[in-house]
Amino acid sequence: MACNQHKVWRVAFLLSLLSILQICARGDPQVPCYFILGDSLSDNGNNNGLSTKAKANFKPYGIDFPVGPTGRFSNGRTIVDVTAELLGFGEYIPSFTSAKGRDVLKGVNYASASAGILDESGKQLGQAIPLGGQLKNYLKTFSQISKILGGGTAAHKYLNKCMFTVGIGSNDFINNYFMPDVFRTSELYTLDRFVATLIDQYSQNLQTLYKCGARKVALFGLGLIGCAPAELARYGATPGSICVDKINDAVVRFNKRLISLVDDLNDNYKDAKFTYINILEIGTGDATAAGFKVTNSGCCGGQKGCLPLATPCKNRDEYTFWDEFHPTDAMNVIFANRAYKALTPTDAHPIDISTLASL
Repeated sequence: MACNQHKVWRVAFLLSLLSILQICARGDPQVPCYFILGDSLSDNGNNNGLSTKAKANFKPYGIDFPVGPTGRFSNGRTIVDVTAELLGFGEYIPSFTSAKGRDVLKGVNYASASAGILDESGKQLGQAIPLGGQLKNYLKTFSQISKILGGGTAAHKYLNKCMFTVGIGSNDFINNYFMPDVFRTSELYTLDRFVATLIDQYSQNLQTLYKCGARKVALFGLGLIGCAPAELARYGATPGSICVDKINDAVVRFNKRLISLVDDLNDNYKDAKFTYINILEIGTGDATAAGFKVTNSGCCGGQKGCLPLATPCKNRDEYTFWDEFHPTDAMNVIFANRAYKALTPTDAHPIDISTLASL
């Protein structure tokens, strides 16, 4: 199994290089627009104007991004930036706070750092736009598109062809359930009941998205957040493990329920297609096969925060984590490539993003 995982990571690395050539040779986008909901793994500036500690609009964030710091929690691109490239977009999808006029016809990014499925998650850090708030912002965009295209029917028809990705839920665990000094959630809910509550709320949100035009929806499952440098610093690795197993166990339970939700949505909405992207599986295995050398510490800040004007590592492509929580550009390329074009049968369920775009 270890040999197979090593091979998969090596192939993933080679495919990431090939994707660069594909991006350079792209033509028209495979879908007319791309809408993004999520947390700091997808945020590209929506938190910049909020009163919160969850911001990344300062150096050295963006050190490898063409225009420098933007609010992206990475040294370069996020997973949705690379996904947009793979879908053929010539420009990155604008944040909700920056999208103006007809720009919204190409898509909007509503993601907000520290946001969760539940409104309360991440609130100890300050303001955020939870999933429900992001949906309200999407409804504002829907109204704009309706005006531009001449009515709700035309807007629905247009949006039916667009790509939607949603990646959220990490903060409901690391900035809620597993933070008993701030939140009482773990006293009030067993882990399984909490996961069920999250999935129920998530389901309602996705059905609202469907009712307002979404027909091609990819859901990013949660990754191995128990392996994040910040969680290792807080709890220490579980004996016999390199990660915090209790957090990763919660992730596994959430992802299993999310897969079942995808199946239910596909059964109930035959004119739409929902799919699950297995970020946990993609992030599992021998990262050294793809050239990574450091997996337990962030390039900037190690296991602590990446502070303004801090000096990051120089060998950023050898780190899986940019800061104490978020992947490097190099790791995001791996995630996005395997989400777009599944490398193994378990990377996506039931289909990958490239297939979803072609429907």
